[in-house]
Amino acid sequence: MLRGGAPLAGARAAIILIHGRGASAEDIYSLGEEASEGVPGVALLAPQAAGNAWYPQRFLVPVALNEPYLSSALSVVGGLVGEAARAGVPPERVVLAGFSQGACLSLEFAARHPRRYGAVFGLSGALIGPPREPRGLTGSLAGTPVYLGCSDRDAHIPLPSVEESAEVLGGLGARVTKSIFPGMGHTVNAEEVAAMRECVRVLAAGV
Repeated sequence: MLRGGAPLAGARAAIILIHGRGASAEDIYSLGEEASEGVPGVALLAPQAAGNAWYPQRFLVPVALNEPYLSSALSVVGGLVGEAARAGVPPERVVLAGFSQGACLSLEFAARHPRRYGAVFGLSGALIGPPREPRGLTGSLAGTPVYLGCSDRDAHIPLPSVEESAEVLGGLGARVTKSIFPGMGHTVNAEEVAAMRECVRVLAAGV
C-alpha cells in the first residue's frame, strides 16, 4: 500500500488509485500526484495487487473464471473506502480512479456498491463480465460523476464495452462523461488528467 498526500485523518478528499495488470502501486500513484497537484488536503491511497494483477483472466470472460480473485480485489477497494470514512472522509469525497484492469475494478466496485461517491474515473476500462450479460444491479449512484476515457481502438478494451458501461452506470443514476480519443492507444492522456484534477479541486474546495 502506498499512502501519500495529506494525512487521511482530516483530509478534504481522498483518491483511491488502482493500478493495471502488470503494473504497480508506484505506477498509478504518479497519476494521483498529478491530479492533486496544487490542491491541498488530498490523501492518496494506492494498493498493490499480489503478482501485479487483481484477477487472472480478461475482464470479458464469465465472472466466475476470475474468482475468487475478483471478490478479493473488490474487498480491497471496499476496505479503503471504509477506512477513509472512519478517518472522516465519507464516500462523497472519495474518488475511485483506475487504469486498465484497475479501471475495470473501480467501475465494477461502484456498480456493485452504488451510492454517492466523489467521482469514479475509469481510464481505459469497462465493467467486468461478458457483453450484454444480465447484471441484476440495484441501488443508485445518486448523481456520482463517472468519467470513462478510452481510445476508439484500444487493443485491450473494446469500444462497445465502454459504451455498455456508460449505459449501465447511467441507468444506476451516475452522471456519465464518456471521452473517446481517436487512435490514442492504451494509455492516459493530458485531457483525462486535467478532468481528474478539476474534479479533485472541486471536491476539496467544497468541504
